[in-house]
Amino acid sequence: MDLLPPPTGADAASRAAAAVRGDVERRADAYAAVPLLNCLLREVAEPLPGPGARPVYRLPGGRLLRVRDGRRPAEPEVRTADGTADGTADGTADGWHRVDHAGLVRLVTEELRLHTGLSNHELPTEMTDSRDTVAALLTARARATPPEDRYLRSEQSLLTGHTHHPAPKARGGGPHTRWLPYAPEAHARFPLALLAAREDTVVDEGDTAALDALGQAPPGYRLLPAHPWQLALTAPALAPAFADGRLLRVGTTGFFAWPTAAIRTVYAPEYLPGRDLFLKFSLDVRVTNDIRRLWRHDLLRLRRTDTAVTEAFASVGPPAAWLGDRGYRTADFAFEELAVVVRDGLRGHVLPGATPLLAAALVEGFPGSPLARTPDPAAWWEAYLDAVVPPVLTAFDDDGVVLEAHLQNTLVAVDAAGTPVQALFRDAEGVKLLPDISRAAGWERLVYCLVVNHLSEVAAALAEHHPGLDPWPAVRRALARHDLPEIPALLAAPTLPGKTNLLLRWTGADGADARYRPLPNPLRGT
Repeated sequence: MDLLPPPTGADAASRAAAAVRGDVERRADAYAAVPLLNCLLREVAEPLPGPGARPVYRLPGGRLLRVRDGRRPAEPEVRTADGTADGTADGTADGWHRVDHAGLVRLVTEELRLHTGLSNHELPTEMTDSRDTVAALLTARARATPPEDRYLRSEQSLLTGHTHHPAPKARGGGPHTRWLPYAPEAHARFPLALLAAREDTVVDEGDTAALDALGQAPPGYRLLPAHPWQLALTAPALAPAFADGRLLRVGTTGFFAWPTAAIRTVYAPEYLPGRDLFLKFSLDVRVTNDIRRLWRHDLLRLRRTDTAVTEAFASVGPPAAWLGDRGYRTADFAFEELAVVVRDGLRGHVLPGATPLLAAALVEGFPGSPLARTPDPAAWWEAYLDAVVPPVLTAFDDDGVVLEAHLQNTLVAVDAAGTPVQALFRDAEGVKLLPDISRAAGWERLVYCLVVNHLSEVAAALAEHHPGLDPWPAVRRALARHDLPEIPALLAAPTLPGKTNLLLRWTGADGADARYRPLPNPLRGT
């Protein structure tokens, strides 16, 4: 019998590369399945009673779905109600069939058509794009160097992202080379493009003096920094302005900017010696529910909103802090496309010796996270609640300010021991003011952002890392300390509002048009 020749070096290298690719593909499937399953289970599936290690749900079309339970549901399997094969994937003896990510997208698509009576050709593509983005990020991260700074590491840690969105990592499709150089999850950093807009075309509101320190504009022009990805996306629309001299290219910044979890918002730790700032740009790409352009109507109300929040935090008092959106600059011929918002940096806001961390990163997990390694999780959680909850409730009750205090808009600063000592909030675009909306609508939004999106997720992560801890009595105590008329009803309510991101995207609703589904309230009876 002839023996196969031993593998050559090239063969071994090829097999090793294939094994790495296979591992990336499996991990990408797992990461991308978590938020999609969370959406499906929250918004359209009916939980069924019964024993078993894996919870079972009935889907609108009658099929059954079971998953590995936990805050990160995994290993989805389906079967028909009578246990017969339905052809979705490889089967088992008891009629259950494993579903990979592609099969999960098909399953969700079919079930949403049945549930809503509507079709949607965009969202399935976004779900697949989100999963492919994760695969590209995993590959890029393997050869990237994470930032040494713990704050930046937390901002750039979100591989899963929004825990209840069907396509949290979608980047608008297209080749990965277009967006990978600007991806926070790939530990990107890059100089900003510097443009000069002719002075008579410049629209400037608020304090934008920091922009003039970024470089030198020719006489008769004002500096206008641009995100290089946005500049590439809008190149055809901007070509006439470059051709007739309304817009000039004047180089790049002499420093690197680091993209934060929001992608279009970047952090410049040293834009001047000893001075930092954030800059928020337009980005004509759909990220989660919205095209992330700086819309005219949001820009026109920016100063009013930021002033109201700044005044509210003056009465809230330290250590809580608001990272103010000082002003914006743009050009009248590309008002939304070229807009840039100047946001306060961290220096001067963070307590001396404290390290700010993105709240969403505490849920996702990252090297150096104090949530995972705290020796006293109960005390850590009490300190966390003491930092985060009072500013949000006080601003609402005293000043009618509804902070968008979700995981991505909240920074929690910790001391040298990793104990939370301060909360910092950001993003005036997401803030609502009373009486622009009713108090009832504002309270519902506050409860969703603070309790459901934020505290519930941190509580679940903490309990997962520290088995035996029940985080909800402490949340109940933290809320009950505040004399708001809505608090007793919140603590007694059978349900909390859960935002339906899957159905919002499937039905084509405006991203800001929040709709909620009632979720069991863990505060009740705690």
